[in-house]
Amino acid sequence: MASKLKIIPLGGVGEIGKNMTVIEYGKDIVVVDCGLIFPDEEMLGIDLVIPDMSYLEKNIQKLRGFLITHGHEDHIGALPFALRKFPVPVYGTKLTVALIKHKLDEHHITDAQLNQVSPGDTIRLGCFKIEFIKTCHSIAGAVALAITTPIGTVIHTGDFKVDYTPIDGEPMDINRFAHYGSKGVLALLSDSTNVERAGHTLSEQEIGKTFEHYFDSAKGRVIVASFASNIYRIQQVADVAIAHGRFICFQGRSMLNIVGTAIELGYLNIPSEKIVEMDRLRRLKDEQICVITTGSQGEQMSGLFRMANASHKLNIEKGDMVIISASAIPGNEKGVSRVINQLFERGAMVVYDRMADVHVSGHACCEELKLMLNLTKPRFFIPVHGEYRHLYMHAMLAQEMGVEQENTFVTNIGDVVELTYKQGKITGNVPAGSLMVDGLGIGDIGNVVLKDRKLLSEDGLVAVVIALQKKTGKLLAGPEIISRGFVYMRESEELIKDAREAVKPLAESFATSPHSEWAGIKNSIRSASREFFYNKTKRNPMILPVIVEVPDEH
Repeated sequence: MASKLKIIPLGGVGEIGKNMTVIEYGKDIVVVDCGLIFPDEEMLGIDLVIPDMSYLEKNIQKLRGFLITHGHEDHIGALPFALRKFPVPVYGTKLTVALIKHKLDEHHITDAQLNQVSPGDTIRLGCFKIEFIKTCHSIAGAVALAITTPIGTVIHTGDFKVDYTPIDGEPMDINRFAHYGSKGVLALLSDSTNVERAGHTLSEQEIGKTFEHYFDSAKGRVIVASFASNIYRIQQVADVAIAHGRFICFQGRSMLNIVGTAIELGYLNIPSEKIVEMDRLRRLKDEQICVITTGSQGEQMSGLFRMANASHKLNIEKGDMVIISASAIPGNEKGVSRVINQLFERGAMVVYDRMADVHVSGHACCEELKLMLNLTKPRFFIPVHGEYRHLYMHAMLAQEMGVEQENTFVTNIGDVVELTYKQGKITGNVPAGSLMVDGLGIGDIGNVVLKDRKLLSEDGLVAVVIALQKKTGKLLAGPEIISRGFVYMRESEELIKDAREAVKPLAESFATSPHSEWAGIKNSIRSASREFFYNKTKRNPMILPVIVEVPDEH
């Protein structure tokens, strides 16, 4: 009996980011993308969030390689964590591989098997034959994947849009999608990010006119904030700036890294004499300066954020024009709005997406998604790369385009979609979810720790310190009350004094209780302190009883 094809999303469904999809047949597995997501406001102190890869650990003997669609963080960011566990080949286009290599170097991983491919190339991994198909996105080197399996071809679009006039002059290879559609596509996994938007996504070339307009009117310095990976956007800004007699200064760590890589590989064409370091800006007139920086999402360590709050060498001044060439990613709206307000306060003229066409998406809108469905004519359809509403609406769109309802699958992370020639269904799920990265710790921070961090951030900490004689339990000192983030102790002397009196009888009871009951007394001190402070302040600080046992003197 033939094996069933399994498609298992380990990330990228029900969320924007953390894209990772397992394709499994018999004794072979390939993984499409290996991304991360940045923490939301509730994940206090967390650096990154990556997919739970325990299913791959369990099936490591089947794993044949990672297939990467493009070089954005939500598609490559978890590779350093994956490749420490899974020493398998990674495949991507030239820029994608260069960005992965740079990321691995930062993590001191030097033995990765990185393989560069070009659109049109075909490779074999186990029972799979994979063709890389040229697509358009907001980063160079984006590809879709045609994965031929023993029971049919699976098309994974990656992130894409249909741009007939791309900056690099290489439009999406529509013919290859049509080729596979004419032969018969078993399943289509398609980008759902912009399914809510009607019509077509604008060409990247369209916003060039906007830059021309604002550079024409700018009297002082021009600062443009964009995604560091949007090389086409950076090329357009640089071209317009140079045409207006300006020099280019790049700011922001990721901007400098990616621009350096893109220039080295030939994806960016900017004359070296037109690129200047920060120190040289002092010798130039304001009307000769264009700064291209990170910070379009209001990130607190980004170049634009620090310029806006005067913690950068190049601070925003009256007369500057700031163009934020991006739209806010869901969840970042407050941060972006805060930076825009700070820029206006410093006297800058700020241009952002609500005022002008300074950004176009890298994702397909509704009509382009219909085109993809028409070209490939899949038997089964699995929407990916989107929050749940995006997946649901994309599934409805596929049904409008002729895909049977029972052949569309809106999945959750870890769901197992099993396909045969004729039928498919969700048959269960595998261990999956998110691992939080905090410093060097991976997955050691869970909901309990996050809950404690949230409590500390909201109501602070109170330590109740008691010194006891170790042998007898006699109270030697205290209780001392120490507040951090709860009340200012110098202005709350009466409250602290009353708190001491409230817990002192409990502290004295250690002397009359056996050692086995001390843990219970400690809990009683915690409860009594919590009740006292809530009654007095209506706040719930974290209570930390600290018992110091002093050994007997000899």
